Amino acid sequence: MRSYSDKAVDKKLICEVIDCARLAPTANNTQPWEFVVVTDREKRRAIARLATYGPFIADAPVCIVVLSKDSKYFLEDCSAATENILLAAHALGLGTCWVAGHKKDYCEAVKKLLSIPDNVIVISLISMGYPAERPSPHNKRALDEVLHWEAYT
Repeated sequence: MRSYSDKAVDKKLICEVIDCARLAPTANNTQPWEFVVVTDREKRRAIARLATYGPFIADAPVCIVVLSKDSKYFLEDCSAATENILLAAHALGLGTCWVAGHKKDYCEAVKKLLSIPDNVIVISLISMGYPAERPSPHNKRALDEVLHWEAYT
């Protein structure tokens, strides 16, 4: 979802989405994640200017920045938390878009903008809000094209 209505997202819904994120599976129960919710219009615009593929963040009422403390499986753990955000938001009638963060050139500038400590890693940026439109689902590969039994054949 890259097109959002102007309708604000209630703080209770945002908390419900983040609550689902914090319940994601995590290796050895390390729970390395942290979340910064950005609703301030000017900060979202600044993030949108920084994020190479995220100009629509400026128009979304919410941007969730998924962060991680360093741990052995931080990327897997925080990707699971990111996916939980996407699924929870959808279940609540919200639209989202996962914008890459980890290892992107703009991460340090995002960290500075949001006062994120140096030892914390930006994993993803997620725009979130009420959809301005309902796009048609994208075509997906058929199950028989992606499913392999016993070996990759």
